[in-house]
Amino acid sequence: MRRILVGTCAALAALGIGLAGPAVAAPVPVTALNCDGDTYKCTANLRFGDNNWKASWGATIYHQTLRSAYRAPVPVTGLNCDGDTGKCTANLQFGDGNWRASWSADIFHQALRSPQSARLAAPVPANSLTCDGDTGRCSVNLQFGDGNWKANWAATIYHQ
Repeated sequence: MRRILVGTCAALAALGIGLAGPAVAAPVPVTALNCDGDTYKCTANLRFGDNNWKASWGATIYHQTLRSAYRAPVPVTGLNCDGDTGKCTANLQFGDGNWRASWSADIFHQALRSPQSARLAAPVPANSLTCDGDTGRCSVNLQFGDGNWKANWAATIYHQ
């Protein structure tokens, strides 16, 4: 039991969730992103601690024309987010190249911070994917306008 408690405390400390109060932590970079048609989840590898930290979230996995599921985690080759639909879409490296994963995301301008106060029209490329164990969210910078547009979504942050 002591070993489990010590391991749990170490894991919580690594996430920045201390028993004596919150620790200062920042979003960490994502080193790889894969999506899985069996589990309907996308999983990001996080550059943190021993590099066994992950973030995952639910995603709709589909073929652009077939709308059928694929098997096994596959790498993501591109990521776009759309303010009109409130979704981010990942291009998957699988089969004929028409496989996608999509999930709901908050799309906003950093200065406005409210998704309802401004709309980002049409899908735009995303970069600099980071995830934060303190907030339980992942976010990307969107290549649009003045460079202050972002998308973020809820994710489960865990140690593998």
